Formats: sequence, structure tokens, C-alpha cells
Amino acid sequence: MAHDFILDTQGLTKEFGGFAAVQNVDLRIRRGHIHALIGPNGAGKTTVFNLLTKFLQPTRGRITFDGHDITAEKPAQIARRGVVRSFQISATFGHMSALENVRVALQRGLGTSFHFWRSEASLASLDARARELLDAVDLGSFASTLAVEMPYGRKRALEIATTLALEPQLMLLDEPTQGMGHEDVDRVVELIKRVSKGRTVLMVEHNLSVVEKLSDAITVLQRGQILSEGPYEVVSKDPRVLEAYVGVEA
Repeated sequence: MAHDFILDTQGLTKEFGGFAAVQNVDLRIRRGHIHALIGPNGAGKTTVFNLLTKFLQPTRGRITFDGHDITAEKPAQIARRGVVRSFQISATFGHMSALENVRVALQRGLGTSFHFWRSEASLASLDARARELLDAVDLGSFASTLAVEMPYGRKRALEIATTLALEPQLMLLDEPTQGMGHEDVDRVVELIKRVSKGRTVLMVEHNLSVVEKLSDAITVLQRGQILSEGPYEVVSKDPRVLEAYVGVEA
């Protein structure tokens, strides 16, 4: 049924000077699922993310979120609806502590993002929730650590904590394990499993082992078009997907 899907795109297309980076993409994201968007380099994954969060406007097509047509809406409107994105590059404030980073995100949720004149004491009311979010991503012991001093994997966990502070209905995770060693990858996989309970996640991820462990459904893009869709056990055996990744006919 339609209400089972929190996000639905119809004929989503983005052209740059006649080149179709994304072409006629019909993407349906089921509520409460982790949905992976995968494909070789240049397949159009990041362009799709930019279209969904309105950093780009589609050339054609329609985007429906939670029953509302959001095709013409601006990024701030999309964020207020509960679509929150993390980026490939960690987007934390380096010279603020982990606690302060999460507190800034909580301020955004209260609509006081730019109230820089507010006293430290007036912001203290947010500390308890900020500490809860840090604990949720195993960063309780890093509360007073400057973000710039944190290991890379922990910075990504901090970014997820700040994303959670915005109470997202749909979390868009862009390469959440990029550049990580095995230990950090395993930690972030478990973290995403934990924080995704009761939420919907759409992620772009190159690490197919991560995709296998996390995804309820997968959409494979190639040259801006959907090549294959389904659960991992189906998609991973699709000869077209194997050819797209390996470069030989399977």
C-alpha cells in the first residue's frame, strides 16, 4: 500500500547540458527499512541524494515524502519534514566538543540555531539529551573531547548523533564507512543497526559487506538508471550487477 512507503520518486531525472546524470528513476523506500543505493562510480548515487534533499532541482519527475509532493520544496523545508542527511566528509565543528556539537543540533531542532547570545546556563537544559545521544552512539566518554581530536570512526559516530538530534523520519547516510579500517567499520555497522530501530534509512555505500549486513532492500544504479532491485541475496546474483561491478559478463 502507498502509506507503507515513506519516499517515492516517479521518473526522477536530472540533466546537465543534455547529459542525463539520473534518468527516469522510480525509487520506493519502505517505512522502517534500511535501503541501500549502490552502483559503480559515476552511477548517479550522489546526484539522487542531492535531488532528494533539494541541493539540486530535478529536470523532470516527482518526489513524494510521507504523502506530500516535495518536488518544488527548498532544502530547509525538506529538513523540517524530517529528511536529514550526513555527508561523505565528516561535517562536525572541529573546535567544539562532542557534547557541544550535539547541542548545536538540538538547538536547530528547537529553532534557536542562531541564538548565539544565549548564555551557557540557558543551554545546559539540552545537555542531558545530548549526553543520551552520545551514549546511544558509544561516545559517552568523548563528551568533552574536541571533535578535531577524535579518531575518524568516532567522528562519523558523532555525525550520526547530531543527525539523530534532529529527530529524522528518514536518515540519508552518504558512504557512512568510507575510509575506515575493519574495526571502525564493524563499530559503525552495529551503530547503524541500533539507531535505525523505528526509523527509515537510505544509504549510499560502496562496501558490499556492509550492504549485506544492513540492508533490507537494495537499488542498483548504473549510468543514472535503475539496473536491479531487491534483497541482497537476489541482487548479488544478478548477472547484470556482477558485470557492472566486475566489468565482465557473469
